[in-house]
Amino acid sequence: MSLSRAPRGTSRRRVTALTAAVLAGVLGLTACGSEDKPASSDGGYIEGTGQITTVAADNRQPAPDLSGKTVEGGELKLSDYRGKVVVLNVWGSWCPPCRSEAPTFAKVSKELEKDGVQFVGLNIRDLDVANAKAFDRNYEITYPSLYDPSGKTLLRFPKGSLNPRAIPSTLVLDREGKIATRALKPLSEPELREIIEPVLAEK
Repeated sequence: MSLSRAPRGTSRRRVTALTAAVLAGVLGLTACGSEDKPASSDGGYIEGTGQITTVAADNRQPAPDLSGKTVEGGELKLSDYRGKVVVLNVWGSWCPPCRSEAPTFAKVSKELEKDGVQFVGLNIRDLDVANAKAFDRNYEITYPSLYDPSGKTLLRFPKGSLNPRAIPSTLVLDREGKIATRALKPLSEPELREIIEPVLAEK
């Protein structure tokens, strides 16, 4: 019995197409995923691009007025902090990079509170709120976090906007509630201060 073989040109084209598809998938994973459904890394968290993006005051878009229950059971609404510079950090207790940046956020949030900077967390995909509470307690985080185990809050950011589509990611909102900076990466203390200070200095 003889086996038919595809022409060499066809075989090569198939290999090339398959290689391109695999590369596209890898790039999608290691970059940031789609706007609606970010890609997960092997560790279960959503990797960022490593980019920090800043926007001039005239070109900024308003952040959605996120609201809901906090990790501690209270109520929170972003617009309540209008007039302050707001640092919005997306995190989960299960996320290794979130744990690495937590001490920095705890420290800087306390030091800049007197200057009119309000930190707010957005805890997502922690199905048991006790894990989120333990995270805050262990890292001595005192600012409030919205509790969103489903992660649906992220969908309130319009497509094409500077949405926090990685975990962890951080937004800096100006005093009018507009998005001034987005970081799709865990932040060191110098990096965190560097994205806050210019917005804080604005009149």
